[in-house]
Amino acid sequence: MSRRFSQVDVFTSEFLRGNPVAVVHDAAGISDEDMAAFARWTNLSETTFLLPPAQRGADYRLRIFTPGGELPFAGHPTLGSARAWLEAGGVPAAPGRLVQECGVGLVTIADDGGRLAFAAPPLLRSGPVDPAELAVVARSLGLTADDVVDAAWVDNGPGWVGLLLQDAEAVLGLRPDFAAMGGYQVGVIGPYGEAARAENSGPAFEVRAFCPDLAVPEDPVTGSLNAGLAQWLIGRGRAPSSYVAQQGTALGRRGLVRVSADEAAGDGGEIWIGGDTVVGILGEVAF
Repeated sequence: MSRRFSQVDVFTSEFLRGNPVAVVHDAAGISDEDMAAFARWTNLSETTFLLPPAQRGADYRLRIFTPGGELPFAGHPTLGSARAWLEAGGVPAAPGRLVQECGVGLVTIADDGGRLAFAAPPLLRSGPVDPAELAVVARSLGLTADDVVDAAWVDNGPGWVGLLLQDAEAVLGLRPDFAAMGGYQVGVIGPYGEAARAENSGPAFEVRAFCPDLAVPEDPVTGSLNAGLAQWLIGRGRAPSSYVAQQGTALGRRGLVRVSADEAAGDGGEIWIGGDTVVGILGEVAF
């Protein structure tokens, strides 16, 4: 049997500069084992499978796999799969609003003239990082605890530990020891100075994501991590309510993640994580 297949580049308007996701349409009937095997075969950060919704209010259901296993939520697959669903003729129940069902529940996606943004789901784990755990994470990045401005759990599914460094240059200079990372999924963020921000066409932060335990040593551009970091940093007053984060620079990419928060974001309002998407490959896959 052949099924429609899309590959979408996410957080970029320029094909080959973002983070691709492989999307299998009409995936009902594909076994868990075959989904996992196909994700290992594509060897992308994530591969997704579009299914009919099981929950009331959802437009479609999404299953998300890394080469190492299934995730309850991930950001760039959410936007890329929504783009693929729309391009295949999907019509949301509410104009300009898609509702995705996935492992963390229902996720709302806004369509603003073709640029998509998802509402950051609630954090499954937040708060301070134990000093002993922080020491392991910092050491795996060649840092001491004193190099870390702040740290917190920002886990919305993949298991993120978030680190704030002094500046973007410190983030770009990291040379991680993945074997020493101890199974942690680590997200690192640092601000650009005003001069560098002007020269770099506007990004406020540089972000890197390390997830070797998911068989993705460094993820090019990461929606779930940026969502967790935004909830943490905006809530703590360490980031403005709207900003652009750049990610993928160390891998030769230039993903741009657009963050915007409701005025009440620090008190439970919604934070939106958006970006451009480009459909790069269309075809069929045999299952």
